[in-house]
Amino acid sequence: MSKRRGDGEGSVYRRKDGRWVATISVGYENGKRNRKSFYGQSEREVIAQKTSALRSLQQGVPMADDSTTVEKFLLRWLDESLRSTLRPRTLVSYEMIVRRHLIPMLGRTSLAKLSPEAVQRYMNGKIESGLSARTVQYHHAVLRRALNQAMRWGSVARNVASLVSPPRVRRPEVLPLSPAQARQFLDAASGDRFEPVYTLALTLGLRQGEVLGLAWRDIDLDEGKLSVRHTLQRYSGSYHLDEPKTERSRRTIGLPEQVIGVLQDRRRRQLEDHLKAGPAWNDNEWGLVFTTEAGNPLYGGAVTRRFQTILKASGLPRQKFHDLRHACASFMVAQHVPMRVVMEILGHSQIHVTMNTYAHVMDDAQRDATERVSATIFGVS
Repeated sequence: MSKRRGDGEGSVYRRKDGRWVATISVGYENGKRNRKSFYGQSEREVIAQKTSALRSLQQGVPMADDSTTVEKFLLRWLDESLRSTLRPRTLVSYEMIVRRHLIPMLGRTSLAKLSPEAVQRYMNGKIESGLSARTVQYHHAVLRRALNQAMRWGSVARNVASLVSPPRVRRPEVLPLSPAQARQFLDAASGDRFEPVYTLALTLGLRQGEVLGLAWRDIDLDEGKLSVRHTLQRYSGSYHLDEPKTERSRRTIGLPEQVIGVLQDRRRRQLEDHLKAGPAWNDNEWGLVFTTEAGNPLYGGAVTRRFQTILKASGLPRQKFHDLRHACASFMVAQHVPMRVVMEILGHSQIHVTMNTYAHVMDDAQRDATERVSATIFGVS
């Protein structure tokens, strides 16, 4: 039965074969009214298509039609919307997801007809293919961001990706080294070429890219300060010194005396490497603190593999390099360093990130705090 609408709103009705149809007027030609029809399996689907088309007409932008495929839109989105807004490495990641995953599975679908069910099938298929829930969650985020732009352009009436919940990702339990294990590890790494890298990650909570991206101009050994201004990343076949992830990631950290000594030793060793290499030395424009014996940037994978080799040889539990950062944070929380200070040292964008990540350590700190209060009240020494 037809549902008649006011002039300009079009109509929505169900055909005898069960399919739904929405029709709108798109102007006149040769004295005749032109109409455009949208077809779908449900009333909601065709109403969404009709609403998107009417909005496009009102805004004076081209209507999305069957010829506008998801592939065509995504490639336009990458080229016109993202290149000036994303960090280079993030753009590479987005392009990989779009070209290798989204387009092969969704690209032929009309943008106007992309449904929540199709997005759900996409995510289910990726999970079944062996991708992790975290990776599929990232795919969902990329598609949702793209479709938000499609809405701003008036190409769709709704963001179907927002109507689908991404797979749940369980936050892995953080089990960093204990203080005793950290000392054991540093003893085992003593004299190793990468020892100063591990020391800075463990004592200052730096991310691997932040450590490897340090330049001598970022360090003032006389004042005992270190500034995080860049992060070393490898993508598209070469090394890049990129901006930090967030504005909060840009930070200046005071250096303990022991770390100043480690950096002084590192400078001497680098000068020795330079003299030994002679003309073969790569005098790169960045002036990196941590380099190979030939002056080249360090490859993060090699640093991590060496780290895990030392752990295994020392009988310590396997860790990711990033767990050194977790260990540093855990030590600060256990020493009752205010969470705001911990947040600033780590370069977290918001304090709730710090609170949620290290809640397990805070339990012990809170218990210690309440025991101190109790001792004060009841006079227990």
